[in-house]
Amino acid sequence: MAKHTTKIAGSIILVGVFIIFAFVSTTYEQLNTASYIIITLLFIFMFFFGIAAGQSFSSPVKKILNDAKELSKGNLSSRVYLETKDELAELADTFNKIAEELQESRDQEANLEKSIAVKVKARTQDLEETIRALEQKVRNRTIELERLMKQSGELHETIKNKEAELMPPKKG
Repeated sequence: MAKHTTKIAGSIILVGVFIIFAFVSTTYEQLNTASYIIITLLFIFMFFFGIAAGQSFSSPVKKILNDAKELSKGNLSSRVYLETKDELAELADTFNKIAEELQESRDQEANLEKSIAVKVKARTQDLEETIRALEQKVRNRTIELERLMKQSGELHETIKNKEAELMPPKKG
């Protein structure tokens, strides 16, 4: 028998035993063999009734508790389904609504993350295209500068040659 069941059953049995002793003490002088048999049967009945009542009460509570532990571990698909129509069933329904809202919240968060990731990727792609275009411009300018430097060198060499041609040789 589980810990919760024992606590509940024990409480019910103790109350039953107390009631039986209270009844016996008020009619102690009138007890006969049949009364002792009835009292014994009442004790047996209270024992089994206590155990049954304890199990019927603690079983749904255990279900809710186990599913609450699962939910706390992140298992948002955890739900409690009870066949009773009492406060425990209302508690289970409330638990299920909380789990459902947590699941919806997590789904919305995941969708938001995906949306942000798509936007970041699109923006990053735009920036990468801009960077590639700028790099190509730098390459083109570098090629142009190298061409101009080569032409400048050639012009400088041509000017040196022309100066050498124009200058009369030195007599020595």
